[in-house]
Amino acid sequence: MIKIKKMNTTLLIFNLGAPEIVLIVLVVLLLFGGKKIPELMKGLGKGIKEFNSAKANIESEIKENMREIEEPKKEPILERKSNKD
Repeated sequence: MIKIKKMNTTLLIFNLGAPEIVLIVLVVLLLFGGKKIPELMKGLGKGIKEFNSAKANIESEIKENMREIEEPKKEPILERKSNKD
């Protein structure tokens, strides 16, 4: 029951019902043909994987920079030289 509710919510977000989804699938089949679709999905999968990888890299860089900013910087202690001759 929960799974169906989530799917309905997803479809409502895009304002798509079953007839619209069927129409989109038919248009994609007509435009690209049955043999071309697996290649398109493979390319789409690679693109999503690269996007997620880049997103993870950017997030880790931001977290690292925030950590550097939040940590108090310790300044070196300079020793005084005495002027004893």
